[in-house]
Amino acid sequence: MTFIRRPRLAECLTRALDGPGRLVLVNGPAGAGKTLLVADWARTPPLPGPVVWLTVEPGDNAPGIFWAYVLEALRHHGLTLPDDIASPARSGEVDDSLLSRLAAYLNGRTEPVIVVLDEFERVSAPEVADELQFVLHHAGAGLRLVLVSRTEPLLPLHRYRAAGEVTEIRDADLAFLPEETADLARRHGLSLSDEGTRALTVRTGGWAAGLRLCVLAAQRAEDPETFLKEFETGRSTVADFLLAEVLEAQSAVSQDLLLRTSICERIHPGLANALTGRDDAAPLLAELQRANAFVEPIGHSWYRLHPLFAEILRAHLNTRHPGLECELHGTAARWLSDAGLLAEALPHAADAGDWAFAADRLIDDLAIGQLFTGLDADRLRALFTRMAPDTPGPAADLVRAACELARCDVDRGLAVLDRAEAHLPPVEEQDASAAHLSGALLRVIAGRLLGSADMAETTARRAEDLEGREVLSARLEAHPEMRVLRLAALGSARLWGGRFDEARGALVAAVEASDGPSTALTRLESLSGLALIDLLGGWPGRAETQARQAIREAERFGLPPSAHTSLGQLVLAAVGIERDDLASARTHLHRATLRSPCSGDPLTTSWLAVTRSRVLVAGGDPVKALHVLDGIQAMPSTATPSPWVDAEVALAAAAAHMAQGHPTAAVEALAGRQEAGPEYAIAAAHALLEAGDDEAARSLVGTLPGLNGHGPAVTVRTCLARAEIANTLGDEATARRLVARALAAARPERLKRPFLEAGPWLRQLLDRGPAPGRAHDWPWAGPPAEAHGVETGEPDPGPVTEPLTDREREVLGRLAQMMSTEEIAAELFLSVNTVKTHLRNIYRKLAVTRRGEAVRRARELRLL
Repeated sequence: MTFIRRPRLAECLTRALDGPGRLVLVNGPAGAGKTLLVADWARTPPLPGPVVWLTVEPGDNAPGIFWAYVLEALRHHGLTLPDDIASPARSGEVDDSLLSRLAAYLNGRTEPVIVVLDEFERVSAPEVADELQFVLHHAGAGLRLVLVSRTEPLLPLHRYRAAGEVTEIRDADLAFLPEETADLARRHGLSLSDEGTRALTVRTGGWAAGLRLCVLAAQRAEDPETFLKEFETGRSTVADFLLAEVLEAQSAVSQDLLLRTSICERIHPGLANALTGRDDAAPLLAELQRANAFVEPIGHSWYRLHPLFAEILRAHLNTRHPGLECELHGTAARWLSDAGLLAEALPHAADAGDWAFAADRLIDDLAIGQLFTGLDADRLRALFTRMAPDTPGPAADLVRAACELARCDVDRGLAVLDRAEAHLPPVEEQDASAAHLSGALLRVIAGRLLGSADMAETTARRAEDLEGREVLSARLEAHPEMRVLRLAALGSARLWGGRFDEARGALVAAVEASDGPSTALTRLESLSGLALIDLLGGWPGRAETQARQAIREAERFGLPPSAHTSLGQLVLAAVGIERDDLASARTHLHRATLRSPCSGDPLTTSWLAVTRSRVLVAGGDPVKALHVLDGIQAMPSTATPSPWVDAEVALAAAAAHMAQGHPTAAVEALAGRQEAGPEYAIAAAHALLEAGDDEAARSLVGTLPGLNGHGPAVTVRTCLARAEIANTLGDEATARRLVARALAAARPERLKRPFLEAGPWLRQLLDRGPAPGRAHDWPWAGPPAEAHGVETGEPDPGPVTEPLTDREREVLGRLAQMMSTEEIAAELFLSVNTVKTHLRNIYRKLAVTRRGEAVRRARELRLL
């Protein structure tokens, strides 16, 4: 390849990366020589650190895909990333924590990493640019970023300019100087006069590609200098020039290859042979590359055409061979599919209008699970929404059913699934096994969405039997998401049906089945389900551990917030309520209300309403809490009722009635629920006592089982219920002993809500003598006086000496969530030192010296 080394620009790059600047922008039009300039410089030692090169592709614009390729490029170039930095598992978004860990890793390096992002103009998503800016800012001296782009990047360049942290090599810098033009001409065998060289440089504006095209054409002219003076510039002229002087300069065979392969993003000799019907594409592509015919190698025998040249070729293809492009797309789809490149094959099949082939290959490859989870889920669903409605065949219907279920439209999904399965050949036929397994998986997922444990159980057994067929073993190994989706959906359906032990078994199996990006989202959902089971069993500490493990799993693979803000966040909100940490509870509840992958899941939808109601009751708005519970009646009529969800709704309603001072209404809400578990009998007994029916309350508490086997949350409430009965009978000693036992059980779990909800009797008991909690080192604060109408006699806390700023309030809120200084800095996009400064100001204004004191003081002052 003819390349003109330009030391003036290479030295500019070296100075930029040796100095304080962290960003280099090489910006210019297509064919300006940007990529060749940076590539040549990157191969020339000495450099301040290793160079990592990534060429951005058109499909990399989604944040998850973009960062997945960035991380893979770092690893490919020899960097060993920490274990907690995994590849993102979904294409739509990336969790900020993954980027924070990447920035921290880079910031800790002794030498900088030079990351070159070529063709960065393909990044048009503002969120990707914002994330890149975040990493660049927090990576410090550990990252030097070189952006090679045709357009202005979506970065705040004015800030970098003001700080002196950017070096820009732009069109004017990239433009060839006359002496460089003369060097280019000489290398192509042309000897131009100084006047001719200057004229050519001026007329082309020093545009590298234009100069080269002109010099190539001039080689064939009788009078090269006259030709270069008289050629016309302009878009159409450049296109005509490319076609006439580059395309037509090739042999007929090479022209045909260039035209036919122009439909592909990248070209392999085997693919080119399929498109041309020949068997000599390998030497032809190599010769085109050597002849500088805008064909460049990209590794592993693959090539690509210059984008501008490819676009012009496609237009010329449609002019020269109308209708051929559609046929070529079909051929490319089949070759790529046979080569195991299904993700690349499907778009070609779509462009060919061959939807039956696309659906058949998706089903036969056992890739239907990728419509629900993995990096390609969003892209695949968007692709198949274009599928023609009259596309025939059971495979097309299976794909339609999957898309409907992914949108949580169970009725339409099952209707299409019934039609698909009615036309499937017998499973004994080898080619039908994958289709039958796909259909079985979809029915398990439908069973989960319907809350039908029986339906999920039946079809899960059928799916498991099909997975055991020898003919599917290799494909199942390549698609672990099939088994994980089955187990997770089965576990969720069992959980909805109240089969907690069986649900735990399926969910644990789903978590342990596979570890990778394709199953990360499903493992997250399974861990969240396990957390809910622990919470319902009265083990908030275990529940918190499971939920936080789910969040760590999401962060490890860069899952977007929308993927890990539902069930697991609701569990953490419930734990926050039990600990009377309403700031934390509201934060997790807010995160849970963000769009989740499937808002039609009855488990998440119903538990969201229950949790929101409890937060409202704890915050003093029981009327709104009851209104929220009424919304559960809007659940789809096709959903099978869940006995434990109905009981939890009744329990939440009773709490709201009690907060309003309506114990009779609470008793009515809990009628018939006492057999559902001890917590329901305890709540009913408390309501009966408040309603004045002491006898019924004593009888109900007398039926409570022993405490063995129950979680601490149940133990605490049971002890308090028995203490309240003892207190009504005048047995103060027993009451105090039971309260002490409740405090001892609550202390390791930091449970406070049961004591706050106990009622005035507990405060009165404590006021009559030494607090039992002191013997157990329990930091008893007692219920708020205004909540129970009890005068504490304590003075109101004084005002802060100086108002907190908005940013200080934000930091204080994260402090109440027990976030570390580093976590606060990452979430608020601040430096650690800035957060420490805010903390010092907060301590000073609140007249405290420690974090815990600051949070307590802020709550006293109602700042939280």
